[in-house]
Amino acid sequence: MTISSIFNAQKSNHGVLRARSSQQRIRQLQALRAKLIHRKRDICDAQNKELKTCDMDTEAQLMMLNIEIDFICKHLSRWMKPRRVKNSQATMGKKCYIQYEPKGSVLNISTWNAPIAINIMPIIGALAAGNSAIIKPSELAPHTATVTSEIISAIFPRNQCAVFEGGPEIAQELLNHPFNHIYYTGGHRVGRIVMKAAAENFSDITLEMGGKNPAIIDATAEVSNAALKLAWGRMANAGQVCIGPDYILVDQMVEQSFISAAKAALIRLYNPRGYGFKNCAEFPRLISDSHFERVKGLIDDAISKGAILEFGGEYDAEQRYISPTILSGVSDTMAIMQEEVFGPVMVVIGCENSEQMLSAIKRQHKPLALYIFSKNRSTINYFLHNTSAGSTVVNHNLIQSGTNPNLAFGGVNHSGTGRIGGFQSFLEFSNPRSIVESPLGWRDININFPPYSKIYKKLVAKMLS
Repeated sequence: MTISSIFNAQKSNHGVLRARSSQQRIRQLQALRAKLIHRKRDICDAQNKELKTCDMDTEAQLMMLNIEIDFICKHLSRWMKPRRVKNSQATMGKKCYIQYEPKGSVLNISTWNAPIAINIMPIIGALAAGNSAIIKPSELAPHTATVTSEIISAIFPRNQCAVFEGGPEIAQELLNHPFNHIYYTGGHRVGRIVMKAAAENFSDITLEMGGKNPAIIDATAEVSNAALKLAWGRMANAGQVCIGPDYILVDQMVEQSFISAAKAALIRLYNPRGYGFKNCAEFPRLISDSHFERVKGLIDDAISKGAILEFGGEYDAEQRYISPTILSGVSDTMAIMQEEVFGPVMVVIGCENSEQMLSAIKRQHKPLALYIFSKNRSTINYFLHNTSAGSTVVNHNLIQSGTNPNLAFGGVNHSGTGRIGGFQSFLEFSNPRSIVESPLGWRDININFPPYSKIYKKLVAKMLS
């Protein structure tokens, strides 16, 4: 079936989907969770072919989906009920409430770095809210795309949820249709294309676009602890994580001790037996030849402009492998500070004080995530109060996404728009419709109609006094 025929079939089915009870929606979500777990081996194998990820990393994505489905199923019945709100003086005597209704047609244009999670996570909220949905997986993760299609088609009829595999031409054809909501995960270049397409149809839009996420280490931080956590956070998925720490601002007093601790941490995590980082099962590969060349080019450019290669810098183009790498002496003139790295490179920048760190952060766009390592409460508050980010973690990193459905996930401006996670997932794909019901009979008082009475004029005057 063509994209247009599926889109139109889903649109014709909106009334049926909207009328479904919470229990009907919950049963489908539970069936989706069961199918994901049943196909765990296939999902792990698919992502291993694409990124050389180990099973535990893929299972972490399935765990996030499991947490989200569990939470939504637990609360969906309550969320779907009309929510009464307090009256104001202007609506006194009337019934005021919010009714959540599905937006209608939802499109999820997914990316490749955590493909099963990013294919499915937004769809959980969309289907829970009663929408139809189409998923466009990344062509760079084709094996996961096929498994996703098989899972979705086993649970949902195509007039409710469907998957279209393929390249950019499929995404463009989908964007030509008037979806009510578009969810996009990826980079700025395509993000602008998606926004323009959404504007043509006044579609609501959620963008998750990552960015340059700073990590701050002040002189009071537990340096070894920070180094271990940041080594894990930066090298997770070979650095291909949207909320990964992109550059590390370190107080000059502890810069060298941090670099030494980071080297030791990388060895501890990814080469504990001395077999080499390249042979570590927990250290994946970059997704494509072009991505490998881009990250390698960022490293080469930085070194050619004066950055110091503190650690790593080894590579194998045939395997799309770049070893865990640490660069210091990095400046804004280098390409590595002008775009998201999205690779296994720790960029360390020494700073004299918190003000210099803040200035470095302000020179970048608002990040998806910001990390603060400090034992000083005033320092923590200084950065919390003087920066803006989609999320922030103090004395850790990466633990804020997909782990707690009570925490909303999303970016700010260049790093994204909109939020998902738990109730926010339901809300993101719902129209919160404000409803006021006015009584009839003797309680139907229209005091605000002209000609205005003295009583009404006095009431207005009192409200404005």
